[in-house]
Amino acid sequence: MDKKRRRFITVCLILMVTVVLEIAGYELDKVGYTIDSGKINSPVRIVFVSDLHNCIYGGTDQSGLIDDIHKAEPDIVIFGGDMISRSGGTKNALTLVKKAVCDYPCYYAPGNHEMERSDRDEFFSDLKELGVKVLNGSYSDINIRGNDIRIFGIIEANYGNHLKKCKNALDSSHYNILIAHSPEEIDRYLSKGEKRFDLILSGHAHGGQWRIPKLLDQGVYAPDQGLFPDYTNGRYDYNGTVHIISRGLAKQLNMMIIPRIFNRPELSVIDVI
Repeated sequence: MDKKRRRFITVCLILMVTVVLEIAGYELDKVGYTIDSGKINSPVRIVFVSDLHNCIYGGTDQSGLIDDIHKAEPDIVIFGGDMISRSGGTKNALTLVKKAVCDYPCYYAPGNHEMERSDRDEFFSDLKELGVKVLNGSYSDINIRGNDIRIFGIIEANYGNHLKKCKNALDSSHYNILIAHSPEEIDRYLSKGEKRFDLILSGHAHGGQWRIPKLLDQGVYAPDQGLFPDYTNGRYDYNGTVHIISRGLAKQLNMMIIPRIFNRPELSVIDVI
């Protein structure tokens, strides 16, 4: 085989691998979850957007992501932490939020990246001006078709006394949702007895970066968990509390040094029935 032919075959193989990794690692995946709850009289649909890191979907107008949100027809949209990165701009994240808040009640709790920014208060103010409920150690109530829902937000269990304040405000007559960015602290989030969070939403772990479905489903590495982590994506059930961890929406070049492999960005669509 001559050099030109070997070079041609090598280039074709590289292109094929690149395409496969693109499809397996970067194409948006809408993941559906269904939760049964005796507190819910009529179905409630939640779209959970986590770990965007100011990435773009469908152009700078965020049309790709907002179209998928519209197709899901949610009752509310919840934005988890790390909508932006510890450095860089905020425009892409705010563009998405601005469009979503026109059609849906929107709630947000921060992640570690927002909290590391010197301009975080400005970002929080921008969200509030758009009409988003910013929850950082606080909660907000909403009634959806006769269902009383209380939504709490914290960054992590160890931040101030935010988790304690939220637990003290639990109301068993409501369906209680906690936005808590760091999934590895699940033991701290759980409560015993009648007053507990019914649903906990987390991100942060980016699906473990490199995944092998059915074999290495939680991935190779996650921040604050290290190698072979336990909590990076999917659903966990704890005696009446459901914990959902999104793989998040961060993409290569925007934030991640290590590319996703078999770990597509996730838009979570949650039906509580």
